[in-house]
Amino acid sequence: MSIVQQTPTNTFNKFFDSEKSSGILLIICTLISLLMTNSPIGENYLSFWQMHVGGLSLEHWINDALMAVFFLLIGLELERELYSGELSNFKNALLPIFAAIGGMAAPALIHFSLNAGTPAQAGIGIPVATDIAFALGVLVMLGNRIPASLKVFIVAFAVIDDLGAITIIAAFYTAKLSVWYLAGAFAVWFLLFSMNRFFRVMSLAPYLLGGALMWFLMFKSGVHATIAGVILAFAIPFSAKDDDEKSPSHKLELFLHKPVAFIILPIFALANTGVVVSDGWMQSTLSMNSVGIIAGLILGKPLGVTCVCFLAVASGICRLPLDLNWRHIFGAGILGGIGFTMSIFITNLAFAGNTETTNSSKMAILLASLTAGAIGFLWLLSFGKPEAADGNVDTKT
Repeated sequence: MSIVQQTPTNTFNKFFDSEKSSGILLIICTLISLLMTNSPIGENYLSFWQMHVGGLSLEHWINDALMAVFFLLIGLELERELYSGELSNFKNALLPIFAAIGGMAAPALIHFSLNAGTPAQAGIGIPVATDIAFALGVLVMLGNRIPASLKVFIVAFAVIDDLGAITIIAAFYTAKLSVWYLAGAFAVWFLLFSMNRFFRVMSLAPYLLGGALMWFLMFKSGVHATIAGVILAFAIPFSAKDDDEKSPSHKLELFLHKPVAFIILPIFALANTGVVVSDGWMQSTLSMNSVGIIAGLILGKPLGVTCVCFLAVASGICRLPLDLNWRHIFGAGILGGIGFTMSIFITNLAFAGNTETTNSSKMAILLASLTAGAIGFLWLLSFGKPEAADGNVDTKT
């Protein structure tokens, strides 16, 4: 029979084009932050981010407020993928869903096995997520040397990874819970959702104003305020028509891509990657927490992704795209080990107030992400050739 290979949709291509440059800028900002932190003005650089404005430090404003906008964009992208993107077709979505499950479970189990019962156990969520921007940066460098289906697969499972990380943040990194504030936040969300579904209010203004109120209530509830950004995305009117520029969700997503990629994430990197490289930094990477993070990202990701996908395909639940083989899947898992943004974000929550453990965790994340990116690039450069040429392929059944 004739099988048409999976090709990216227009929405995927726009997403890929808008994200691919931010990884390079994140690397530059990380290097600047590391150099500034370990320069003669390092103490002043770090104290700058601790300056208080409106009752919160600049770092707090960045991690709670600016990153809520980043999470809003993640929510909008996830909504698009579910309704009109690569996850809208259930059969296409199954393989990256299993990849994400394996890619989250294996790193978490590795970290837990090394840190169970210790204060470092709180870092179990650190090696779970994948940094989409960095992964796309590697894919851009590989260009046409890898199949289009692999790009779709990596982005799809990275988006699901982020959803898993967001769920972990909401479930496990909540210090004190105020039920009334949380109920208020969801009441606002239900009002916004009703405005969309029942009254078809298409103006963005009431959703953004309601979102700001929801952020405040979520902040006061004890649940991390960035979660408000994700759930707000699913209250904003969305059109499943590809390239529908009249959709409020579509317009907001397009508007947010550049500010998030070129302002918010670089500022986050500048404020959160100030790792002090002391004389004993090598020794700190040998702590069980750091080993759990590094092993989880570098080993756990590719093993979890490959093994769970293999079981899913072997059992007949789903199948590999025609131009992919298991070397491609393993390479995708290696790139999944680029944790960076979400891993650093979870580190700040897991070890709040513990500067030493936070610093060593961030060092482990940087080393693991750099290693995963380099190995993933070299692996796919060597083994990333498409299994079959793009187009229609006749196979015998």
